[in-house]
Amino acid sequence: MVRISVDMDKCQHYGQCCFEADDVFRLDDDGKLVYQAEADESRRADVESAADVCPMQAITVE
Repeated sequence: MVRISVDMDKCQHYGQCCFEADDVFRLDDDGKLVYQAEADESRRADVESAADVCPMQAITVE
């Protein structure tokens, strides 16, 4: 499993991560980021891409 954490103090809810892994990251009705703390290993590349495109570098992938 891929472990995902988002530093919500850094996150500005731009949603760029949603374009890379929309099954893991999404913006709720209020425009706030919601994410899964774990994803299947097969999603690692997309989750890492999501972390890379985050303008605030708020996403950590383990």
